[in-house]
Amino acid sequence: MKLPVTLSNSMTNGNGHKSVSTRVSPAISSPLHANAFLLSDDEKVVLIAEKFAEIMEIMGLDLKDDSLSGTPERVAKMYIHETFQGLNPLNKPDITLFENNYAYGEMLVERNITLHSTCEHHFVPILGVCHVAYFATGKVVGLSKLNRIVKYYAKRPQVQERLTEQIAAELKRSLQTEDVAVYIDAEHLCVKTRGIEDCTSSTVTSHYSGRFKDAGVRSEFLSAIRS
Repeated sequence: MKLPVTLSNSMTNGNGHKSVSTRVSPAISSPLHANAFLLSDDEKVVLIAEKFAEIMEIMGLDLKDDSLSGTPERVAKMYIHETFQGLNPLNKPDITLFENNYAYGEMLVERNITLHSTCEHHFVPILGVCHVAYFATGKVVGLSKLNRIVKYYAKRPQVQERLTEQIAAELKRSLQTEDVAVYIDAEHLCVKTRGIEDCTSSTVTSHYSGRFKDAGVRSEFLSAIRS
């Protein structure tokens, strides 16, 4: 069973843990099983540390070594609190809109947003930049919220195509507009450091909706992010 991970409005269930309602189409939700939110983050850290220690032992590493003894717990904390923090819906950024009192009606572009994600096929980094743009429909958002939306969806096991669509869907919902563009240019370490070991290629994905379907508007956006 898969549950969407674009979630909101947390509540406490009978086990004392947080549960959430869903808002995004299952077609672009991250693949989570039905019990994904039954364990607390602290419980997940303990279990992951135990399992990672087993992996290290299978590889032949000596966990009594000073340099390695704390690695399982460090990796577990990194996974839950940093690398994959976007899997926890309680980490979803709160988005507040403000009245567009200055009557700004042109395109707003936030470009070169740092993007750090993880390939869900090999669990190695995806590193790149994300550019987003929108036309306000009477309300505007604080600029850092755009970066936080990108970070929230990037901080989970991903494929770049899904990540692009998740960011676009959240921008539409939060900004209350269909006039949204998302453009991601990223390097996949599963391509750079294993397999083909191609260190020069990058992957580009995009989403255009509303006014950005117009060729002239789209061209203006692309010129802005490339200038």
